[in-house]
Amino acid sequence: MKQSSLGLGQSSKPTRRRAFLLEMERVVPWSELVELITPHCKEGRRGRPPFNIEAMLRIHFMQQWFNLSDPAMEEALHDMPLFRDFAGLGGWADRLPDETTILRFRHLLEQKKLAPQILATVNQLLERKGLLLRAGTVVDATLIAAPSSTKNKSGERDPEMHQSKKGQQWYFGMKAHIGVDAESGLVHTVRGTAGNVADVVEANSLLHGQEKLALGDAGYQGVDKRPDANPEVQWHVAMRPGKRKKLDKTQLLDRMKDDFERTKASIRAKVEHPFRVLKQQFGHVKVRYRGLAKNTAQLHTLFALSNLWMARGKFAGALA
Repeated sequence: MKQSSLGLGQSSKPTRRRAFLLEMERVVPWSELVELITPHCKEGRRGRPPFNIEAMLRIHFMQQWFNLSDPAMEEALHDMPLFRDFAGLGGWADRLPDETTILRFRHLLEQKKLAPQILATVNQLLERKGLLLRAGTVVDATLIAAPSSTKNKSGERDPEMHQSKKGQQWYFGMKAHIGVDAESGLVHTVRGTAGNVADVVEANSLLHGQEKLALGDAGYQGVDKRPDANPEVQWHVAMRPGKRKKLDKTQLLDRMKDDFERTKASIRAKVEHPFRVLKQQFGHVKVRYRGLAKNTAQLHTLFALSNLWMARGKFAGALA
């Protein structure tokens, strides 16, 4: 593959996009991920020669980082030397992947269920670096909106999405359920469901099986009594807000209970960081595809990339 200079030959201005790609160039384990995908790719014997697997993987990751559709990614490759350079595709005269080629690569990852393996590969490397301790897990979920309009080819909303209520507001879409390492805040497990599935239903499936304790907000009350609960895991679930408000802070026991709730909340706060990266850094606030399977596959990739982004300062360059 051609050596990537990240567009430094075209401009010397240190833009935020260039700085971001330089960071990710250093921390993404390209060789391990290419090795994971290669056995599933068939060599083309007819027509034009296929594009390099690493080039297509880089394009796929840029789609996630910059929230680009397949057509938008094709246009960006034609318009932006920085993107072509990052993918190792050369200059203006070189052949570039069209949106169909980009879509087929994504379909390959979906059909072969490679997105969860991408997350697993990234986490194995993080664990070897001592960043995933596996002593405790924090669980949480977030709503991701889906188009509620019926003005589309099928004339109906996505049947796999569902309406749900949060506070006084109604949402239509899916939920991303995650389990994160209580020490580092890095995601180790991802589940995607319709928006109306209660958080507590997925809670025990978000544990990796090696933790001794798990934490969740008040929505996970009763999780330790569910049929799929592991009796060896000690759950610390937040007290319901109404009950906590009734604590008498003048009483020593109630004061201690409130302090314990504050301590639990400070640990649970780490689960919010991956959601912030997902929505604020990568701009993933709305599902891109129809169906839970495709969108859940994208979530696995996004959280794998968010792990690398959050841990970049601790091991930058070590995985290059």
